[in-house]
Amino acid sequence: MHQNLLKYKHYRYLKLFLVLAVASIALYFSQGEDQPANGGTLQGYILGITSAFFILLLTFLGIRKRSYSSNMGTVEGWTSAHVFLGTSLLLITTLHAAFQVGWNVHTLAYILMLAVIFSGFFGLFAYMHYPRILSSNNNGTSQDQWFDDLQEIDEKIKNLAISCRTGVRLMVLSAIENTQLDSTLFKQLRGKDGSKIRLQSGSKQLVTNKNQEIIIDILSTAIPNSQKQAEASALNEILTLFSRRQRLLKIIRRTLQVKAYLKAWLIFHIPITIALLAALIVHILVVFIYW
Repeated sequence: MHQNLLKYKHYRYLKLFLVLAVASIALYFSQGEDQPANGGTLQGYILGITSAFFILLLTFLGIRKRSYSSNMGTVEGWTSAHVFLGTSLLLITTLHAAFQVGWNVHTLAYILMLAVIFSGFFGLFAYMHYPRILSSNNNGTSQDQWFDDLQEIDEKIKNLAISCRTGVRLMVLSAIENTQLDSTLFKQLRGKDGSKIRLQSGSKQLVTNKNQEIIIDILSTAIPNSQKQAEASALNEILTLFSRRQRLLKIIRRTLQVKAYLKAWLIFHIPITIALLAALIVHILVVFIYW
């Protein structure tokens, strides 16, 4: 679906975009020299009405996505139309404004439209690429399953740590307790590992344990220094589990980051779209009242 989005039905909406582009340019240049091009000419009104209609039409994509029983075309078709008709607004609306800008509500509506369209380009990129990234990263396993696996590994490590000397056991437990999987959207977007570890029991100081590297190094050093066979065996198993834990945390963190990109995009795109609709209504009212 994602690969066929832009070439839906043999590039149906790309062809429509090209027709609209040619027709809009021809309409714009049909304005005579006696009356300079502007949004108040007959041609300007046609371009403006077309722009307003497209903006209203494109907002229905979100409604269509949630109307599972709707027979008003496929979601793929609506999304393809959304992309090309939205892109056509860059040309049609600019011609409607006749390249005139100023400090007024009309320019505000135009700027908001640009923000919606260009944020939509990011949404298109995300829509086409992020599902593939998530699928490759997760290897067919759900996020909930990854968290269940992480919890299972942690429980095994804690049970094995009982056989270790006190100092090593406390560091192992500290590494687990101070592992950070960011809960806020901003931290998820950064995708940085803020995990820490307490190296000395009783100390309040925590040092970075990014990518679980410190605890893995400590375990690697502790194994040959073990004085008991049971401890050495437990440490070997713990080291293996922490290596699995390290890979698992990378997968979870990357999944959260990619999903955070999509959340951040929606947080920006939807309110800006609502603001655009409000500015569009004001723009139309001002035109009819004062012109």
